[in-house]
Amino acid sequence: MSIPDPDGPLAEQLLRLTRRVWRIQKHHLQARDLGVTPAQSRLLRTLAHYDAPPRMADLAERLEVVPRAVTTLVDGLETSGKVRRVPDPTNRRVTRIEITDQGHATLRELHAARKAAAAEILAPLSPEQREALGGLLDTLVDGPVAARHC
Repeated sequence: MSIPDPDGPLAEQLLRLTRRVWRIQKHHLQARDLGVTPAQSRLLRTLAHYDAPPRMADLAERLEVVPRAVTTLVDGLETSGKVRRVPDPTNRRVTRIEITDQGHATLRELHAARKAAAAEILAPLSPEQREALGGLLDTLVDGPVAARHC
């Protein structure tokens, strides 16, 4: 089996699909008028995976961005009431970020928007094609390890 040309038609299809997914998700987010940017959406979704409110540095590391970028995102989300800064109970010099009730409601809407976007993108595929695509995407997302364990 030969390795596909990274500049060939398959690579171009992947790039076009990525752009299409982004456009459709953006459209569904804007239609719901949630007042969050895609980057703020990502930060909210990331926050939801923590058991306890994380530090800004933890968020920056998880999001793979510089801490200043997290500060800007948190500022916007805090202004809109979706997150709040809270003092660390064990170290008063540390500030943690927690999701508010409004932030949780926004997360539910974000989930619904992403689900609607996925339904729109996958609509042309049959159930069998969706299953095959799911397996292929698992391999691409997880890398060769996933393929070896199948």
